[in-house]
Amino acid sequence: MTQEHQGGSRGWSAARKGVWSRLRLTSLRLRLVVVFGLVALTAAVSASGIAYWLNRESVLTRTQDAVLRDFEKEMQNRAGALPEHPTQDELQRTAGQMANSSQRFTVLLVAENPEGQTVYGSSGGLNGFSLGDVPESLRETVTERQKITSGNKYPHHLYWQRIVEDDTPYLVAGTKLIGGGTTGYMLKSLEPEAKDLNSLAWSLGIATGLALIGSALLAHAAATTVLKPVQRLGTAARRLGEGKLDTRLRVSGTDELADLSRTFNKAAEALEKRVADMAARDEASRRFVADMSHELRTPLTAITAVTEVLEEELEFEGGGIDPMIQPAVRLVVSETRRLNDLVENLMEVTRFDAGTARLVLDDVDVADQITACIDARAWLDAVELDAARGIHARIDPRRLDVILANLIGNALKHGGSPVRVSVREEPGAVAEGTEAAGEGAEATDASGGTVVIQVRDHGPGIPEDVLPHVFDRFYKASASRPRSEGSGLGLSIALENAHIHGGEITAANSPEGGAVFTLRLPRDVSAAESGEKSGDAGNEGAEGDA
Repeated sequence: MTQEHQGGSRGWSAARKGVWSRLRLTSLRLRLVVVFGLVALTAAVSASGIAYWLNRESVLTRTQDAVLRDFEKEMQNRAGALPEHPTQDELQRTAGQMANSSQRFTVLLVAENPEGQTVYGSSGGLNGFSLGDVPESLRETVTERQKITSGNKYPHHLYWQRIVEDDTPYLVAGTKLIGGGTTGYMLKSLEPEAKDLNSLAWSLGIATGLALIGSALLAHAAATTVLKPVQRLGTAARRLGEGKLDTRLRVSGTDELADLSRTFNKAAEALEKRVADMAARDEASRRFVADMSHELRTPLTAITAVTEVLEEELEFEGGGIDPMIQPAVRLVVSETRRLNDLVENLMEVTRFDAGTARLVLDDVDVADQITACIDARAWLDAVELDAARGIHARIDPRRLDVILANLIGNALKHGGSPVRVSVREEPGAVAEGTEAAGEGAEATDASGGTVVIQVRDHGPGIPEDVLPHVFDRFYKASASRPRSEGSGLGLSIALENAHIHGGEITAANSPEGGAVFTLRLPRDVSAAESGEKSGDAGNEGAEGDA
């Protein structure tokens, strides 16, 4: 895969993730658009439904009233002119005349001829409108004689009903002449009105869809207007969290978001000032410790030379030191050594705090290095070494010696012998972010694995409340014993030396008894550092693209 293709894939992936982050279900932008859309859809559907219902009733009522008036008029004028017992030809001719009215409906007339037989006359011919096309309920209502009351002066009235046949709406009406005689039925197709109403429904539906799309666009624009300052605020907060304390927001307007931006700027300004003050005090404190250590080192060098002479006099048989003051001399010698170690440790700590500590890397055999550390301090009889030759690592030998000396010395002092030191190596793990390089790709840790060194003693172990603080500076496990032979900086310095290698030290209690300190260091510190730098550069590039 070429670099251009990989870059395009990463760009497409970043764009896809950006779109998905804006459209995820928890996105405020999506929720605003959905809410605006639902409100617009509800309003548009309600308005369209009401408009359709009102127009439907208006169109049907207007058409229905006109047809019924015309039919009633034709029944009075033409059917009323028929004899009480007309013939079928008379009914047929009259039905045709009635159907030629302005409303163009179909007519069916029913009467009894002079022989007492029921005869029919339809404007649609023999196969046209028949009595079977009239709903039975309507026929019964039309032929039923109503009781004459003060509120009802006529025994028969005009009745109508809407029906649907073959998906076509019709208006059916019927009435009977007052005084007996002919009964008339009318059938009027409402298909033109139905088509007009369907066109109106389609128009309202299209208008609703356009209103929904417009509301979504307006909601998106409104969400963008509202969320853009929030997005800028989130970006500024993230930059502030990354340590870029000079981050400020551009404030415009007088609304709540502008007030929030002003509050953020004031908080960032106060935080920057507070951090600057703390950094200045911390720098002054480190400078004071460093200067004090350097100032103490000069007179301490002279004192150390004198104590060495006194120590030689103590060891020399027949020396000139009065036996009465020998204990005092021995105390001066031991305390001078302790003060010298404390000054050296303080100077080492100030270098770590100032960030001036540097590694001098070399290829070493870990087992040989541990053996040299133990031999130099005459611990061979008190330490058991379980380390195979041939485990090489590219590390700083001096700093590894400092780590081992502090860990083993601490185990001998507080845990008791025998102290067991074991060494093993762990293979490199699959690097994180491999998936970004392409599917199916595999990569191992750039450090080429890890060297694990364990220092275990056979003492009472570390109390559970002390475990979280064993690497703290000047920490005393017992407040009743504030003074000890050590400076309280050894384990802290060991941890700092592990960190500068890119490693780690952990403390725990062994299930079999005693404390266990585990040191993990990359086998190739230079490769691990270069891998971390390239990873950081990649992360910064990805963040910039996003």
